[in-house]
This record gives sequence, structure tokens and C-alpha cells, in this order.
Amino acid sequence: MARRESPEINAGSMADIAFLLLIFFLVTTTMDVDTGLTRKLPPPIEEELENPPEVKERNVFQVLVNANDDLLVEGEPMLVSNLREEAKRFIVGDASDPAMPEFKLTDVPVLGSMMVSKQIISLQNDRGTSYEMYIKVQNELVGAYNDIREQYAQQKFEKSMRQLEDGAKGSNLIKAQLKAVKKVYPQRISEAEPKNVGE
Repeated sequence: MARRESPEINAGSMADIAFLLLIFFLVTTTMDVDTGLTRKLPPPIEEELENPPEVKERNVFQVLVNANDDLLVEGEPMLVSNLREEAKRFIVGDASDPAMPEFKLTDVPVLGSMMVSKQIISLQNDRGTSYEMYIKVQNELVGAYNDIREQYAQQKFEKSMRQLEDGAKGSNLIKAQLKAVKKVYPQRISEAEPKNVGE
């Protein structure tokens, strides 16, 4: 009995089909964009300063997160949910309160000379601090600056920070207004090197 052979499958167009599928998936797939914290690092120090400038304790808002993810603000335990309001109170300050940061006369674009707080937020984490807690604390501190700047921009220029940032690309006046808001409330978050609590 003669055996009948099955015909060969033409595989010539398989490469074309695979290529089209690859292009389809590349075009239709959305890629997650990496997110992170926006930070501008200071330039490297070329010479060690013999006498670094002294920062008065009243100008520094101390934030510490230990290995158990406990938050200490100015030496007192605090919930992360309360950190933003406490930071905002410190950033805005009160020149008449000796416990609040000092103010100095500063030349601000559009607004002229005015008193600006010398506030600095000092953040230190333990090496055992969880990444989630670190991000939460960072978000609250940056959020405090953002809230204050937003309120100030609305009050002084009747524009949101988004409007100022978008308009700064096309208008020198709006660019100057944006600089003014950032100069009145400069974002100063100083991060100390993480260490173990026992050190």
C-alpha cells in the first residue's frame, strides 16, 4: 500500500507575520515612566571651607525617622499625617516669635526688597528606615512647600503655580513672577547621611 505524503506548509510568510505582530505590540503597549523625587544636587565642593557658615538652631526644622519608621519632629513623636501642617507653619514663620526662623532682607524679582525666612528643613533617616516611610516623609515636606507656594502665587499674582510654570516659557513677566514665588519661599530640604541610631 502506497503511503501518501502530507504537503509541506509554506513558512515563507511566517517571518512577515511575526514581524507585524512585534510592531503591533510595540506600538500598542504603554511603558511605565520611572517616577522619583526631583532633587538638584549641589555642585562638588572644590575646597573645604575652614569655617563653614553657622546655622542657628532656630532656623532648622529637625525631622528624624528611625529604624522602626517612627517620626520625630523637633525631638517630639509625630504622625506623618501631621508633618505637612507643622512644616508649613515653620516655613512661613513669624518674625516676632523667637522660636521661629529668622528673616533677612532679600531682593525679590517683581516684588522688590522684602523679608524672607532663613528656614531650613533638616531630614535624617536611619539606615533601617523603610523606603515607603522615606517617600511618605519626602512627599509631605515637598507638599508643604508646594502648598505654600500655590497659596502665595494665588494671593500675589492671581495665578496657580501651574499657570506660572506654563506661562514662564512665553512671557518674561510670568517667568519673573515664578522666580519671585520661589525666592520668597525657597525649598531648602537638607538630607543628612543615614546612620544607625546607636552610632
